[in-house]
Formats: sequence, structure tokens, C-alpha cells
Amino acid sequence: MLVKKFVPCIYLYNGHAVRRLTDLSVVETDPLRLVNLYNENGADGLVVFDMSQEDSEHEEALDIIKEICATAEMEVTGAGNIKRLEDVKKLLYAGCRRAVLDCAKESNIALTREASQRFGRDKLLASCDNVDIIARNRGLLEDCVSGLLLQNPHQIRETQAAVQLPFLVEVNQIALNKLMEIFAYENVCGVTGNTINDNYRDILALKGLCKENGILVETFEAALQWDDFQKNPEGLLPVIVQDYRTGEVLMMAYMNEEAYGQTIRTGRMTYYSRSRRQLWLKGETSGHFQYLKSLAADCDKDTLLARVSQVGAACHTGSRSCFFNEIVKKQGEETANPLQVFEEVFDVIKDRKVHPKEGSYTNYLFDKGIDKILKKLGEEATEIVIAAKNPGANEVKYEISDFLYHMMVLMAEKDISWEEITTELANR
Repeated sequence: MLVKKFVPCIYLYNGHAVRRLTDLSVVETDPLRLVNLYNENGADGLVVFDMSQEDSEHEEALDIIKEICATAEMEVTGAGNIKRLEDVKKLLYAGCRRAVLDCAKESNIALTREASQRFGRDKLLASCDNVDIIARNRGLLEDCVSGLLLQNPHQIRETQAAVQLPFLVEVNQIALNKLMEIFAYENVCGVTGNTINDNYRDILALKGLCKENGILVETFEAALQWDDFQKNPEGLLPVIVQDYRTGEVLMMAYMNEEAYGQTIRTGRMTYYSRSRRQLWLKGETSGHFQYLKSLAADCDKDTLLARVSQVGAACHTGSRSCFFNEIVKKQGEETANPLQVFEEVFDVIKDRKVHPKEGSYTNYLFDKGIDKILKKLGEEATEIVIAAKNPGANEVKYEISDFLYHMMVLMAEKDISWEEITTELANR
């Protein structure tokens, strides 16, 4: 049985979120504000329609989509304005998990196969509002895409009969209780459109209603209940909080039973404040929410480890982590976290770009410009090839280090972060 998802969408036009594909009324001037609202209310995904007309507008829309993908705590699917393979690539490189090809356009039929061969069917969806087109291209669709975006909610039954693919249904106006009827169809994997946009605050309640009706939805299911834990004398559990990407320890707090239940239900870290003697939703006043990625108990079941996506700073002082008061450190001891090493070196390179230092080789490269940076990068790549032909690994190690340094100069020049690189690698 498919997990049923609640997927809001953003219709992006001239930098704003508009009402729908056929209604350009502005509903939000800053689409990122909508993304944060969807994050906070348990949305399972996000579809972004690029409605731009000109190439210059398309490039601006891609920049916004990149920001949306960086902000969203859920998978983002990019749709609209796909005319060639390059457009699919740009959406995926912007951070979209999938791209949607409009199969109502005859030119996109051939493009669908080409894009599938290049990026894989799991990176593609096909959209259509006509079941006849879906039926006519059934073989192609089942071979080349991982699902559909059905833009005609009145053809759900016919679509399910025509093709063996999961599909999202775009619904712009429907009574909420009718969602249960839509979710009852076996191949429907979710609902998107203004029905979800207008009722995003009800997503968690709707998920609860689905569970009561035996409909499988995307929620955390706790393997351990509160009574399974060994609490401290106050009846609380300490929680160590860690950044799920870097492994950095961010803070330590406590949970009572209600905080534990709220965290599991909402996916946002909720604690119990011992000083105020009340529940504490992390980020409620600051906006620095923590989105739960995993929760584990230690061997004695008396301490929890939460791996989270941290928005902003974890500490009330404004520091990323609460653990910044260094007490002792062994001289010469360097970090063993490779990503942290990359970040530290990259931070120095970025600082040189903003605050030039006389005699700095990094500033020499920035001053000479992109052609010089690319020339050095090519030279270092060649040095790796030459070194690899020799016995032993040390020379290769040194040349790879030189290459990585010059690559980071290029990243800084093009304003690309390590997080974007590692995210792209993780998606492959």
C-alpha cells in the first residue's frame, strides 16, 4: 500500500507565488515564507511550478527554486518551463529531487526518454490532464518515469486503469473529507494543489484522520513508548541534539512524556523547560526550529540522541552550538571530520575573497579571474593523472590536495557551498 502524501505547491511567477496556473493573483511576494510554513506544518513534499515566459525570467526562477530547495525540509519537485534536456538538468542541479515533464506537449514525448536515459526514471514525473494521452503513451511512461502528476482530479479512476504508476493528484478545490475518497485509490500517492495550500495548517490533523481510517500516511512511528524509558528523578529524559549532516553536537535538553509525544507527532523538537515548568517548542519564538531526522535511545534507555536539521542557531546566545566554551584541547590535535576540514579551509578561501590579504596566493587567483582559476584547476588535474602512474600513493595524495584547494577557489568564485555538493552527491 502506498504512503499517501500531503504536498503543497508553489506557482512561481515573476518571483512571487501566484494562485494557480490560470490565475496570476499574487498570494505571497516571498515564496520562502510559504516554504517555512509548509515545513512547520508537516508537509510531505513540495511541487514548484516555474511559470516564467522569457529565458531571463527562467534563470531568475531557477535561483529562487535553488533557495526553496535549500530551505525546504521535504523533497522538492520542479515543474513547468521544460523544453529541452538542459532544463531538466537545471532543475535537478538546483536541488529538486525530481523534474516534471508535461506529456501533453508532443515535443516532450521524445524528451522524456532522453531525460530518463540521462538522469534515470526515478528523477522524472510526467504531468497530464488527459487520460487519453496517458493511455496512448503508457509504454513510454512506465519505462521512463517513476510517477505521474495528474492535473485532472475527475480522471483518477480512468488514470488508475490506464497505467501502472503511482500518481499525485492536483486538486484546487474540494471538501477536506473528500480527500479520504481520493486516497482510497490504490495508485494515488498524494494530493497537491490549492486544496493543500489553503489548508496547510490542517495537515497534521488530516494525517491523524487518515490513520484513524486505516490510510497509510507519512509520520514517525515510535518503536519505544514513554514507559519503556528509565527517567531521571524528575521523570524526565535528557536529550543530546546533533546536526544530522555534520555530526556536530548542538545542545542538550530534557523531555517529559508530552514533549516526547509532540516531537514524534509533529517532527519538530519539543522539550520540557525545567526552569519554566512547561513545554518548549524549539524555535517557537526565534524561528530556529529543529526538524527531527532520527531519534535513538542509549543502551540503558535513559538518554536520547536526536539527529536534527537545525534552522539557524541552536544556542540562545546566537551560537550555532551551545558547546563553545573550550576548556582544554591537546596541542596539534586536528579535527577528524572530513567535511569540517573542507568547511574550515573553504571558510578561509571565502574570507580572502571578501577581505583580501596582501601576498595571498588565493587573492592572486581571484584577481586574475575565472580563466586563471580554470587553467590552474586543469593543470592540477593533469598532475593527478601523472602522479597516479608512479608507484606509491603519497604523490597522488599531495596532488589531489592541490586540486581540491583550487576546486574550492572555483566554488567560492561561483558561490557554490560544500553543502550543495554533498547534497547533490547524496541524491545520486
